[in-house]
Amino acid sequence: MKRFIAVAGNIGVGKSTLVTLLSERLGWKPFFEPVEENPYLADFYRDMRSWAFHSQIYFLTRRLRIHRALIQHANSAIQDRSVYEDAEVFAYNLHLQGQIGDRDYQSYRDLYEVLTEFLPPPDLVVYLRASVPTLLERIRTRGRDYERRISPEYLEQLNRLYERWINAFKLCPVLAVPADDLDYVTIAAHLDLVVRKVEEKLMGKDEVVFEAGELSQ
Repeated sequence: MKRFIAVAGNIGVGKSTLVTLLSERLGWKPFFEPVEENPYLADFYRDMRSWAFHSQIYFLTRRLRIHRALIQHANSAIQDRSVYEDAEVFAYNLHLQGQIGDRDYQSYRDLYEVLTEFLPPPDLVVYLRASVPTLLERIRTRGRDYERRISPEYLEQLNRLYERWINAFKLCPVLAVPADDLDYVTIAAHLDLVVRKVEEKLMGKDEVVFEAGELSQ
């Protein structure tokens, strides 16, 4: 049976890494977030108010195209960040901050809502949850120049909006992964654990919980 998983989470939480590892383990096609290709991103981090709307329209367009491509793909697929996060977390946050004005934000929302009505939702969202110190350390480690300007306050606000979004998200099941406590890159047992929880959730188990004893393996 063909499946579609979206891996969601804040900047630096480890989405792309988990998408890579899960796709290798499950034999599914990975679809990655087009971060490096966004021609507005460096300008956005330098001057958010001038470039926020442009950057979000770019991300929305690319994400919708990727969503359509993976739905049409013959086999199961895993997506790095969903189209829903673009609108419900990042664009909404920029609007709250005043970086995207009311008129532009309403135009963005109208476009998002019309287009996503026609998109089949994922079978599962894997939500990586991490604290701001963890996010900052991982951002520092990967060393992208334009991300050095990201403040702890910005990441904390995104974390709050992620929790708001994921708590209200009803389009498909959600598996919340405690990313502070799991090192699925260097600890094979942690990756095994995540894979097992994903498979359990896809099999329809109502509640899948990461127990403290499992996290310490």
